[in-house]
Amino acid sequence: MALQDELILEQIQIGPMQNFTYLVGSKATREVAVVDPAWDIKGLLNLIDERGYTLNSSLITHYHPDHCGGSFGQNNVEGVAELLEQRPVKSFVHKLEADGVKKVTGISDNDMVKVESGDTLKIGDIEVEFLHTPGHTPGSQCFKIKQTLVSGDTLFIDGCGRVDLPGSNSEDMYHSIQKLAALPDETLLLPGHNYSSVPHATMGDTKKHNTYMRIGDLETWKQLMGG
Repeated sequence: MALQDELILEQIQIGPMQNFTYLVGSKATREVAVVDPAWDIKGLLNLIDERGYTLNSSLITHYHPDHCGGSFGQNNVEGVAELLEQRPVKSFVHKLEADGVKKVTGISDNDMVKVESGDTLKIGDIEVEFLHTPGHTPGSQCFKIKQTLVSGDTLFIDGCGRVDLPGSNSEDMYHSIQKLAALPDETLLLPGHNYSSVPHATMGDTKKHNTYMRIGDLETWKQLMGG
């Protein structure tokens, strides 16, 4: 998927939970970051090499193992730890998510760069802005790259991330959805899972069709979310 002129942007469905991993970067320098590396690290690295890209960093939306690797239930998911064994690049995580990432993946503080909302990262001549969007987890973050938003499990095409898990917070999610609703309508939304009939949509279309984005007050939101 090449969606904006100077931007490398590839959407990759991966694993049994319909996850999306992304490659984002600069066409001019061929540098890329991998967003939420999990499930098939060898396959992702082979794709990067086949394309002639240089891996610059990994960007983690949140600490759940289907997005960054680790164990849950009977599953042991490859992720950022296996990536760093082969390509020792820094992993960018929100400062409130760092402990969770360390716990589930086993990577260290030295492997991570802890960011805050509004911080930026240059990948070649492409700038990534980090947006803190708590709710699904305390340190969930999205990545704004030009007119594109990679949203992890904060916002899906037809829904939003669960808020009934440890560390989730419904009211935080409401405010995060309001933050994302303020983005321009032409912003391209790229979610963390393929849970819709389409893999991506404009923010304008999402605002029209996503029930959660049409709620403008907290009390109605609480009623929808069950309290």
